[in-house]
Amino acid sequence: MTHSPVRRIVHVDMDAFYTSIEQRDDPSLRGRPVAVGREPSERGVVAAASYEARTFGVHSAMSSAVALRLCPDLVLVRPDFPRYRSVSDTVFGIFRSVTPLVEPLSLDEAYLDVTENAWHEPLGMTVARRIKDDIRATTGLTASAGVAPNKFLAKIASGWKKPDGLTVVAPGRVETFLRALPVDALWGVGPVTARRLRAIGVTKTVELRTIDAARLEGAVGSAAEWLVQLAHGIDNRRVEPDRPAKSSGTENTYSQDVVDLGRIRDEIARMAREAATWLEREELYARTVTIKVRYSDFTTITRSHSTLPASRDGEEIARRSLDLLHRTEAGRRPVRLLGVTVHNLTDIPGEEQPHRRRKPLPLFDGGPDAETLNRQNR
Repeated sequence: MTHSPVRRIVHVDMDAFYTSIEQRDDPSLRGRPVAVGREPSERGVVAAASYEARTFGVHSAMSSAVALRLCPDLVLVRPDFPRYRSVSDTVFGIFRSVTPLVEPLSLDEAYLDVTENAWHEPLGMTVARRIKDDIRATTGLTASAGVAPNKFLAKIASGWKKPDGLTVVAPGRVETFLRALPVDALWGVGPVTARRLRAIGVTKTVELRTIDAARLEGAVGSAAEWLVQLAHGIDNRRVEPDRPAKSSGTENTYSQDVVDLGRIRDEIARMAREAATWLEREELYARTVTIKVRYSDFTTITRSHSTLPASRDGEEIARRSLDLLHRTEAGRRPVRLLGVTVHNLTDIPGEEQPHRRRKPLPLFDGGPDAETLNRQNR
């Protein structure tokens, strides 16, 4: 009986990618709190925040108005996605010079399977360090990396020592690593799901192994089985190069039911504009907009609208989303969840068929209460 070799997976995540590029190219911004986004007068949303800005609580997907209230000295820079994409192309060129097994997750994040690599280097740690050094030498930017036997562990490891970190979870250290891991570090476990897990006595990842299956399913629904697998360190997904993007969007579960129609409309419009920002960043257009509404009794409905030509205009997508909202009972029935998704994507506004470009899927790892489907620029 033959055994497959232990895989060496590297997860590389650029540090505060957009704002780091802005600070690199404009020395006057270095050391200052910076956010990439549009002005509050444009109902702008923060696409990325520098580490200096994050100390004030500024983060991506926050409205620019709120960000400026939290940090009055915040420097707001309009996004320049073609420039960010150019730097991304350079970074991914480095990745692909090492291995063809590169799975993009966004402009600034990817998985690499370096079990076999161009350097014939047996240690994933050494490969990751050389990649980080090449990125710094070529772009002047830093990246954080995690090395592990699977994607789940590698991704968590890459965020362990940001910025400019390198964390290795060797096969013999997996159990030790898992025992130190809080449950809210797992994919799909946002604040709402974490509260539900704490309510049934689960605060550590390893506690998912022994919790009663019925109680766990009652707390997290269909995500229960997946979370238990992660709690055992099991993730058999392969690194899949060049997966096409199918959709992107945002949804939010509210700690208290929302009944005010004005607030519901504001939430839907905000999510729609975030989806449009993602489309602009990825140089894509969407034919279809879908909203999701879950009422207080857990009844869930969706409403969709498709049109040609495809669009990525934020105001148009917001208007279409609000039109769809009128076809629901939101405002007349309490709402516990709202969401907006764009799909049927294309590279060309007038193209009728879904696009064929090889693009990364936005990272969304399936938790029922995950607050954001869009990739957060870390």
